[in-house]
Amino acid sequence: MKEYWVKDLSLANFGRKRIEWARNLMPVLSKILEDFRKEKPLKGLRIGACLHITAETAVLAEALIEGGAEVSLCASNPLSTQDDVAAALAESGVGVYAFRGQGVEEYYRCIGYVLASSPNITIDDGADLISTIHKFWYGVESKELAYVRDVLGGLSIQDLVRGIIGGCEETTTGVIRLRAMAGEGKLLYPVVAVNDADSKRLFDNPIGTGQSALDGVMRATGMLLAGRNAVVVGFGNVGSGIAHRLRGMGARVTVVEVDPIKALRAVMDGFNVEPMRKAATHGELFITATGNINVIRRIHFEAMKDGVVLANAGHFDVEINKRDLEELCVRKERVAPYIDMYVMRDGRRLYLLGEGRLVNLVCAEGHPYDVMDMSFSLQALSAKYLAENRRKLPNQVLDVPKDIDHLVAKLKLESMGIELEELTEEQKNYFLKWEFGSE
Repeated sequence: MKEYWVKDLSLANFGRKRIEWARNLMPVLSKILEDFRKEKPLKGLRIGACLHITAETAVLAEALIEGGAEVSLCASNPLSTQDDVAAALAESGVGVYAFRGQGVEEYYRCIGYVLASSPNITIDDGADLISTIHKFWYGVESKELAYVRDVLGGLSIQDLVRGIIGGCEETTTGVIRLRAMAGEGKLLYPVVAVNDADSKRLFDNPIGTGQSALDGVMRATGMLLAGRNAVVVGFGNVGSGIAHRLRGMGARVTVVEVDPIKALRAVMDGFNVEPMRKAATHGELFITATGNINVIRRIHFEAMKDGVVLANAGHFDVEINKRDLEELCVRKERVAPYIDMYVMRDGRRLYLLGEGRLVNLVCAEGHPYDVMDMSFSLQALSAKYLAENRRKLPNQVLDVPKDIDHLVAKLKLESMGIELEELTEEQKNYFLKWEFGSE
Protein backbone atom coordinates (compact mmCIF):
# COMPACT_ATOMS: atom_id res chain seq x y z
CA MET A 1 0.00 0.00 0.00
CA LYS A 2 1.22 3.50 -0.83
CA GLU A 3 2.27 5.67 2.12
CA TYR A 4 0.81 8.66 0.29
CA TRP A 5 -0.17 9.79 -3.21
CA VAL A 6 0.25 13.50 -3.83
CA LYS A 7 1.25 15.65 -6.78
CA ASP A 8 4.59 17.08 -5.67
CA LEU A 9 6.33 16.80 -2.29
CA SER A 10 8.44 19.87 -3.07
CA LEU A 11 5.33 21.99 -2.43
CA ALA A 12 5.32 21.02 1.25
CA ASN A 13 7.08 24.11 2.58
CA PHE A 14 4.42 26.48 1.25
CA GLY A 15 1.72 24.07 2.42
CA ARG A 16 3.05 24.20 5.98
CA LYS A 17 2.83 28.00 5.90
CA ARG A 18 -0.72 27.85 4.62
CA ILE A 19 -1.67 25.41 7.41
CA GLU A 20 -0.09 27.66 10.02
CA TRP A 21 -2.10 30.62 8.73
CA ALA A 22 -5.30 28.56 8.89
CA ARG A 23 -4.52 27.48 12.44
CA ASN A 24 -4.22 31.14 13.49
CA LEU A 25 -7.78 31.75 12.24
CA MET A 26 -9.23 28.59 13.83
CA PRO A 27 -9.05 29.28 17.58
CA VAL A 28 -11.78 26.83 18.60
CA LEU A 29 -10.23 23.87 16.81
CA SER A 30 -6.82 24.92 18.13
CA LYS A 31 -8.22 24.83 21.67
CA ILE A 32 -9.67 21.37 21.05
CA LEU A 33 -6.31 20.29 19.62
CA GLU A 34 -4.61 21.31 22.86
CA ASP A 35 -7.21 19.45 24.92
CA PHE A 36 -6.84 16.36 22.73
CA ARG A 37 -3.06 16.48 23.18
CA LYS A 38 -3.54 16.10 26.94
CA GLU A 39 -6.51 13.72 27.00
CA LYS A 40 -5.80 11.40 24.01
CA PRO A 41 -9.52 10.53 23.55
CA LEU A 42 -8.85 8.82 20.21
CA LYS A 43 -5.88 6.75 21.30
CA GLY A 44 -5.47 3.58 19.27
CA LEU A 45 -8.16 4.46 16.72
CA ARG A 46 -7.77 4.71 12.96
CA ILE A 47 -9.74 7.48 11.27
CA GLY A 48 -10.38 7.53 7.52
CA ALA A 49 -11.63 10.81 6.08
CA CYS A 50 -12.91 11.77 2.64
CA LEU A 51 -12.82 15.60 2.74
CA HIS A 52 -11.68 18.53 0.69
CA ILE A 53 -7.93 18.52 1.24
CA THR A 54 -7.44 22.12 2.29
CA ALA A 55 -5.55 23.95 5.02
CA GLU A 56 -8.58 23.77 7.33
CA THR A 57 -8.76 20.01 6.85
CA ALA A 58 -5.08 19.79 7.72
CA VAL A 59 -5.77 21.49 11.07
CA LEU A 60 -8.56 18.97 11.73
CA ALA A 61 -6.16 16.12 10.88
CA GLU A 62 -3.63 17.58 13.31
CA ALA A 63 -6.25 17.68 16.07
CA LEU A 64 -7.27 14.06 15.45
CA ILE A 65 -3.64 12.95 15.46
CA GLU A 66 -2.98 14.85 18.70
CA GLY A 67 -5.98 12.97 20.10
CA GLY A 68 -4.12 9.72 19.50
CA ALA A 69 -5.64 8.67 16.17
CA GLU A 70 -3.92 7.40 13.05
CA VAL A 71 -5.38 9.42 10.15
CA SER A 72 -5.76 8.65 6.44
CA LEU A 73 -7.20 11.21 4.02
CA CYS A 74 -8.58 11.25 0.49
CA ALA A 75 -10.30 14.01 -1.46
CA SER A 76 -14.08 14.37 -1.64
CA ASN A 77 -13.79 16.28 -4.92
CA PRO A 78 -11.33 15.70 -7.80
CA LEU A 79 -10.67 19.42 -8.22
CA SER A 80 -10.64 20.79 -4.66
CA THR A 81 -7.29 19.57 -3.32
CA GLN A 82 -4.68 22.17 -2.39
CA ASP A 83 -1.59 20.29 -3.57
CA ASP A 84 0.80 22.16 -1.29
CA VAL A 85 -1.29 21.23 1.75
CA ALA A 86 -1.45 17.58 0.64
CA ALA A 87 2.35 17.59 0.26
CA ALA A 88 2.83 19.08 3.74
CA LEU A 89 0.56 16.43 5.26
CA ALA A 90 2.35 13.63 3.44
CA GLU A 91 5.75 14.92 4.55
CA SER A 92 4.54 14.99 8.16
CA GLY A 93 3.57 11.31 7.97
CA VAL A 94 -0.17 11.50 7.28
CA GLY A 95 -1.48 8.93 4.81
CA VAL A 96 -2.92 11.40 2.28
CA TYR A 97 -4.13 10.28 -1.13
CA ALA A 98 -5.21 13.37 -3.05
CA PHE A 99 -4.13 15.70 -5.81
CA ARG A 100 -5.90 18.31 -7.88
CA GLY A 101 -7.23 17.11 -11.22
CA GLN A 102 -7.87 13.45 -10.41
CA GLY A 103 -9.52 11.27 -13.01
CA VAL A 104 -12.30 8.85 -12.06
CA GLU A 105 -9.92 5.90 -11.61
CA GLU A 106 -7.50 7.92 -9.49
CA TYR A 107 -10.31 9.32 -7.35
CA TYR A 108 -11.67 5.89 -6.46
CA ARG A 109 -8.25 4.32 -5.97
CA CYS A 110 -7.57 7.03 -3.40
CA ILE A 111 -10.81 6.11 -1.61
CA GLY A 112 -9.55 2.54 -1.71
CA TYR A 113 -6.28 3.46 -0.03
CA VAL A 114 -8.15 5.12 2.84
CA LEU A 115 -10.41 2.09 3.28
CA ALA A 116 -7.37 -0.18 3.13
CA SER A 117 -6.21 1.46 6.38
CA SER A 118 -9.18 -0.30 8.07
CA PRO A 119 -10.64 2.84 9.71
CA ASN A 120 -12.56 2.60 12.97
CA ILE A 121 -14.24 5.97 12.31
CA THR A 122 -15.12 7.42 8.91
CA ILE A 123 -15.48 11.15 8.27
CA ASP A 124 -17.20 12.18 5.05
CA ASP A 125 -17.99 15.29 3.03
CA GLY A 126 -20.64 14.00 0.64
CA ALA A 127 -20.77 10.36 1.84
CA ASP A 128 -18.50 8.89 -0.85
CA LEU A 129 -16.49 6.89 1.69
CA ILE A 130 -19.46 5.41 3.53
CA SER A 131 -21.37 4.96 0.28
CA THR A 132 -18.49 2.93 -1.16
CA ILE A 133 -18.45 0.71 1.94
CA HIS A 134 -22.19 0.09 1.65
CA LYS A 135 -22.06 -0.66 -2.07
CA PHE A 136 -19.47 -3.36 -1.40
CA TRP A 137 -21.53 -4.77 1.47
CA TYR A 138 -24.70 -4.98 -0.61
CA GLY A 139 -22.99 -6.34 -3.71
CA VAL A 140 -23.32 -3.35 -6.04
CA GLU A 141 -21.03 -3.70 -9.04
CA SER A 142 -19.50 -0.81 -10.98
CA LYS A 143 -16.29 0.18 -12.73
CA GLU A 144 -15.53 2.63 -9.92
CA LEU A 145 -15.81 -0.06 -7.26
CA ALA A 146 -13.48 -2.27 -9.25
CA TYR A 147 -10.76 0.38 -8.79
CA VAL A 148 -11.38 0.38 -5.05
CA ARG A 149 -11.37 -3.42 -4.84
CA ASP A 150 -8.06 -3.54 -6.69
CA VAL A 151 -6.48 -1.41 -3.95
CA LEU A 152 -8.12 -3.24 -1.04
CA GLY A 153 -6.46 -6.49 -2.01
CA GLY A 154 -7.26 -9.23 0.50
CA LEU A 155 -9.18 -7.03 2.96
CA SER A 156 -12.73 -8.38 3.16
CA ILE A 157 -15.73 -6.10 3.47
CA GLN A 158 -16.82 -8.09 6.51
CA ASP A 159 -13.56 -7.37 8.32
CA LEU A 160 -13.69 -3.72 7.25
CA VAL A 161 -17.22 -3.16 8.57
CA ARG A 162 -16.58 -5.17 11.73
CA GLY A 163 -13.89 -2.68 12.72
CA ILE A 164 -15.97 0.48 12.23
CA ILE A 165 -17.57 2.00 15.34
CA GLY A 166 -19.17 5.00 13.63
CA GLY A 167 -18.90 7.87 11.20
CA CYS A 168 -19.49 11.59 10.73
CA GLU A 169 -21.00 13.43 7.75
CA GLU A 170 -20.30 17.08 6.91
CA THR A 171 -22.81 18.01 4.19
CA THR A 172 -26.53 18.31 3.49
CA THR A 173 -26.12 16.12 0.40
CA GLY A 174 -24.36 13.43 2.39
CA VAL A 175 -26.90 13.44 5.21
CA ILE A 176 -29.73 13.05 2.69
CA ARG A 177 -28.00 9.98 1.23
CA LEU A 178 -27.42 8.53 4.69
CA ARG A 179 -31.01 9.09 5.82
CA ALA A 180 -32.11 7.22 2.70
CA MET A 181 -29.90 4.28 3.74
CA ALA A 182 -31.19 4.40 7.31
CA GLY A 183 -34.78 4.63 6.09
CA GLU A 184 -34.31 1.37 4.20
CA GLY A 185 -32.70 -0.25 7.24
CA LYS A 186 -29.39 -0.57 5.40
CA LEU A 187 -27.11 1.71 7.41
CA LEU A 188 -24.32 -0.49 8.75
CA TYR A 189 -23.09 1.73 11.58
CA PRO A 190 -24.07 4.92 13.45
CA VAL A 191 -23.29 8.22 11.71
CA VAL A 192 -23.32 11.64 13.35
CA ALA A 193 -24.93 14.28 11.10
CA VAL A 194 -22.45 17.09 11.75
CA ASN A 195 -24.15 19.09 9.00
CA ASP A 196 -27.36 19.36 11.02
CA ALA A 197 -25.78 20.88 14.12
CA ASP A 198 -26.86 24.51 14.59
CA SER A 199 -23.28 25.74 14.88
CA LYS A 200 -22.63 24.23 11.44
CA ARG A 201 -25.74 24.68 9.31
CA LEU A 202 -26.52 28.23 10.47
CA PHE A 203 -23.03 29.51 9.70
CA ASP A 204 -21.01 27.23 7.42
CA ASN A 205 -23.86 26.69 4.96
CA PRO A 206 -25.29 30.20 4.39
CA ILE A 207 -22.38 32.41 5.47
CA GLY A 208 -19.43 30.25 4.45
CA THR A 209 -20.84 29.13 1.11
CA GLY A 210 -22.48 32.51 0.51
CA GLN A 211 -19.12 34.24 0.63
CA SER A 212 -16.95 31.54 -0.92
CA ALA A 213 -19.28 30.80 -3.86
CA LEU A 214 -19.20 34.44 -4.93
CA ASP A 215 -15.45 34.49 -4.35
CA GLY A 216 -15.14 31.59 -6.82
CA VAL A 217 -17.33 33.28 -9.43
CA MET A 218 -15.46 36.56 -9.19
CA ARG A 219 -11.99 34.97 -9.24
CA ALA A 220 -12.85 32.86 -12.27
CA THR A 221 -14.62 35.53 -14.30
CA GLY A 222 -13.65 38.95 -12.90
CA MET A 223 -17.28 39.97 -13.45
CA LEU A 224 -19.05 42.83 -11.70
CA LEU A 225 -22.01 41.52 -9.73
CA ALA A 226 -23.70 44.89 -9.21
CA GLY A 227 -26.62 45.32 -11.59
CA ARG A 228 -26.36 41.78 -12.93
CA ASN A 229 -29.40 39.51 -13.22
CA ALA A 230 -28.49 36.55 -11.00
CA VAL A 231 -30.53 33.38 -10.54
CA VAL A 232 -30.08 31.19 -7.46
CA VAL A 233 -31.56 27.72 -7.82
CA GLY A 234 -32.54 26.50 -4.37
CA PHE A 235 -33.27 28.56 -1.25
CA GLY A 236 -32.15 26.23 1.51
CA ASN A 237 -29.39 27.10 3.96
CA VAL A 238 -26.82 27.33 1.16
CA GLY A 239 -28.92 28.99 -1.53
CA SER A 240 -30.39 31.59 0.81
CA GLY A 241 -26.90 32.62 1.89
CA ILE A 242 -25.79 33.00 -1.72
CA ALA A 243 -28.91 34.99 -2.62
CA HIS A 244 -28.48 37.43 0.25
CA ARG A 245 -24.82 38.02 -0.52
CA LEU A 246 -25.52 38.50 -4.21
CA ARG A 247 -28.05 41.17 -3.29
CA GLY A 248 -25.50 42.71 -0.93
CA MET A 249 -23.15 43.02 -3.90
CA GLY A 250 -25.84 44.85 -5.87
CA ALA A 251 -27.12 42.01 -8.05
CA ARG A 252 -30.78 41.69 -9.03
CA VAL A 253 -31.63 38.26 -7.65
CA THR A 254 -34.25 35.72 -8.73
CA VAL A 255 -34.80 32.54 -6.72
CA VAL A 256 -35.98 29.23 -8.20
CA GLU A 257 -37.50 26.88 -5.61
CA VAL A 258 -39.78 23.82 -5.50
CA ASP A 259 -40.60 23.96 -1.79
CA PRO A 260 -43.54 26.31 -1.03
CA ILE A 261 -42.23 27.25 2.44
CA LYS A 262 -38.77 28.12 1.16
CA ALA A 263 -40.25 29.95 -1.81
CA LEU A 264 -42.51 31.97 0.49
CA ARG A 265 -39.54 32.79 2.68
CA ALA A 266 -37.64 34.03 -0.37
CA VAL A 267 -40.58 36.23 -1.36
CA MET A 268 -40.86 37.63 2.17
CA ASP A 269 -37.11 38.30 2.10
CA GLY A 270 -37.72 40.47 -0.94
CA PHE A 271 -36.49 38.21 -3.74
CA ASN A 272 -38.16 37.61 -7.09
CA VAL A 273 -39.32 33.96 -7.27
CA GLU A 274 -39.93 32.20 -10.59
CA PRO A 275 -39.85 28.72 -12.10
CA MET A 276 -36.68 27.86 -13.98
CA ARG A 277 -38.35 28.09 -17.41
CA LYS A 278 -38.95 31.81 -16.82
CA ALA A 279 -35.72 32.59 -15.01
CA ALA A 280 -33.74 30.97 -17.83
CA THR A 281 -34.85 33.67 -20.26
CA HIS A 282 -33.40 36.66 -18.38
CA GLY A 283 -30.68 35.38 -16.04
CA GLU A 284 -27.05 36.31 -16.68
CA LEU A 285 -25.46 34.38 -13.81
CA PHE A 286 -26.90 31.09 -12.54
CA ILE A 287 -25.76 29.44 -9.29
CA THR A 288 -27.25 26.07 -8.31
CA ALA A 289 -27.55 25.01 -4.66
CA THR A 290 -30.12 22.21 -4.49
CA GLY A 291 -28.24 18.93 -4.03
CA ASN A 292 -30.46 17.51 -6.77
CA ILE A 293 -29.83 16.38 -10.32
CA ASN A 294 -30.31 18.26 -13.62
CA VAL A 295 -31.94 21.37 -12.17
CA ILE A 296 -30.55 23.26 -15.19
CA ARG A 297 -30.96 21.20 -18.35
CA ARG A 298 -31.61 21.23 -22.10
CA ILE A 299 -34.91 23.16 -22.09
CA HIS A 300 -33.27 25.88 -19.99
CA PHE A 301 -30.05 26.07 -22.03
CA GLU A 302 -32.14 26.54 -25.16
CA ALA A 303 -33.87 29.58 -23.61
CA MET A 304 -30.77 31.31 -22.23
CA LYS A 305 -29.20 34.50 -23.50
CA ASP A 306 -25.78 34.78 -25.05
CA GLY A 307 -22.98 35.11 -22.47
CA VAL A 308 -24.68 33.35 -19.56
CA VAL A 309 -22.38 32.11 -16.78
CA LEU A 310 -23.27 28.83 -15.04
CA ALA A 311 -21.90 27.83 -11.62
CA ASN A 312 -22.68 25.12 -9.08
CA ALA A 313 -22.48 25.42 -5.29
CA GLY A 314 -24.04 22.01 -4.57
CA HIS A 315 -21.78 19.13 -3.62
CA PHE A 316 -21.69 17.04 -6.81
CA ASP A 317 -21.37 18.02 -10.47
CA VAL A 318 -24.87 16.82 -11.34
CA GLU A 319 -26.99 19.95 -10.91
CA ILE A 320 -26.06 21.46 -14.29
CA ASN A 321 -26.60 18.85 -16.99
CA LYS A 322 -23.23 18.71 -18.75
CA ARG A 323 -24.36 16.00 -21.14
CA ASP A 324 -27.10 18.27 -22.49
CA LEU A 325 -24.57 21.09 -22.88
CA GLU A 326 -22.26 18.80 -24.82
CA GLU A 327 -25.06 17.65 -27.12
CA LEU A 328 -26.36 21.16 -27.78
CA CYS A 329 -23.02 22.80 -28.52
CA VAL A 330 -21.11 22.81 -31.80
CA ARG A 331 -17.86 23.76 -30.10
CA LYS A 332 -16.41 23.59 -26.62
CA GLU A 333 -13.32 25.57 -25.64
CA ARG A 334 -11.41 26.21 -22.40
CA VAL A 335 -11.18 30.02 -22.48
CA ALA A 336 -9.71 30.54 -19.00
CA PRO A 337 -8.32 28.23 -16.29
CA TYR A 338 -11.76 27.41 -14.89
CA ILE A 339 -14.12 28.51 -17.69
CA ASP A 340 -15.41 26.28 -20.47
CA MET A 341 -17.25 27.99 -23.32
CA TYR A 342 -20.03 26.06 -25.05
CA VAL A 343 -20.99 27.55 -28.43
CA MET A 344 -24.57 26.74 -29.42
CA ARG A 345 -25.72 26.13 -32.99
CA ASP A 346 -27.20 29.65 -33.17
CA GLY A 347 -23.94 31.22 -31.99
CA ARG A 348 -24.93 31.80 -28.35
CA ARG A 349 -22.15 31.19 -25.85
CA LEU A 350 -22.77 29.61 -22.45
CA TYR A 351 -19.92 29.55 -19.93
CA LEU A 352 -19.57 26.78 -17.33
CA LEU A 353 -17.34 27.39 -14.31
CA GLY A 354 -15.19 24.69 -12.71
CA GLU A 355 -16.58 21.86 -14.84
CA GLY A 356 -19.84 22.17 -12.90
CA ARG A 357 -18.16 21.18 -9.64
CA LEU A 358 -18.12 23.21 -6.42
CA VAL A 359 -17.32 26.71 -7.62
CA ASN A 360 -16.02 27.85 -4.25
CA LEU A 361 -13.39 25.11 -4.08
CA VAL A 362 -12.49 24.72 -7.75
CA CYS A 363 -12.30 28.43 -8.58
CA ALA A 364 -11.34 29.72 -5.11
CA GLU A 365 -10.12 28.27 -1.81
CA GLY A 366 -13.37 27.18 -0.18
CA HIS A 367 -14.96 28.54 2.96
CA PRO A 368 -13.24 31.14 5.14
CA TYR A 369 -11.11 29.51 7.83
CA ASP A 370 -13.12 31.24 10.55
CA VAL A 371 -16.35 29.43 9.70
CA MET A 372 -14.68 26.05 9.14
CA ASP A 373 -13.31 26.48 12.66
CA MET A 374 -16.77 25.60 13.98
CA SER A 375 -17.58 22.85 11.47
CA PHE A 376 -14.33 20.98 12.00
CA SER A 377 -14.48 21.46 15.77
CA LEU A 378 -17.80 19.62 15.58
CA GLN A 379 -16.12 16.88 13.55
CA ALA A 380 -13.35 16.44 16.10
CA LEU A 381 -15.72 16.38 19.07
CA SER A 382 -18.13 14.06 17.28
CA ALA A 383 -15.27 11.63 16.66
CA LYS A 384 -14.53 11.80 20.38
CA TYR A 385 -18.23 11.15 21.12
CA LEU A 386 -18.19 8.06 18.90
CA ALA A 387 -15.04 6.81 20.61
CA GLU A 388 -16.55 7.27 24.07
CA ASN A 389 -19.78 5.52 23.06
CA ARG A 390 -18.41 2.76 20.87
CA ARG A 391 -20.80 -0.14 20.30
CA LYS A 392 -23.53 1.65 22.32
CA LEU A 393 -25.16 3.70 19.54
CA PRO A 394 -27.84 2.51 17.09
CA ASN A 395 -27.18 2.20 13.35
CA GLN A 396 -28.97 5.45 12.61
CA VAL A 397 -28.19 9.00 11.51
CA LEU A 398 -27.65 10.74 14.85
CA ASP A 399 -27.76 14.40 15.85
CA VAL A 400 -24.69 16.03 17.29
CA PRO A 401 -25.31 16.09 21.06
CA LYS A 402 -26.55 19.52 22.15
CA ASP A 403 -23.79 19.95 24.69
CA ILE A 404 -21.19 19.60 21.92
CA ASP A 405 -23.10 22.00 19.65
CA HIS A 406 -23.39 24.62 22.40
CA LEU A 407 -19.76 24.16 23.48
CA VAL A 408 -18.50 24.95 19.98
CA ALA A 409 -20.66 28.09 19.79
CA LYS A 410 -19.57 29.17 23.27
CA LEU A 411 -15.88 28.68 22.48
CA LYS A 412 -16.30 30.65 19.24
CA LEU A 413 -17.87 33.55 21.12
CA GLU A 414 -15.09 33.47 23.70
CA SER A 415 -12.49 33.59 20.94
CA MET A 416 -14.22 36.73 19.63
CA GLY A 417 -14.19 38.36 23.07
CA ILE A 418 -17.98 38.23 23.39
CA GLU A 419 -19.75 37.59 26.72
CA LEU A 420 -23.19 36.06 27.16
CA GLU A 421 -25.94 37.24 29.46
CA GLU A 422 -26.77 34.77 32.24
CA LEU A 423 -30.19 33.87 33.57
CA THR A 424 -30.92 34.68 37.20
CA GLU A 425 -32.24 31.92 39.45
CA GLU A 426 -35.64 33.60 39.30
CA GLN A 427 -35.57 33.50 35.49
CA LYS A 428 -34.53 29.84 35.44
CA ASN A 429 -37.41 28.97 37.76
CA TYR A 430 -39.85 30.92 35.60
CA PHE A 431 -39.02 28.65 32.65
CA LEU A 432 -39.27 25.50 34.74
CA LYS A 433 -42.57 26.03 36.59
CA TRP A 434 -45.87 26.13 34.79
CA GLU A 435 -47.68 27.96 37.62
CA PHE A 436 -46.03 31.27 36.76
CA GLY A 437 -47.96 33.55 34.43
CA SER A 438 -48.97 37.17 33.96
CA GLU A 439 -49.97 39.12 37.05
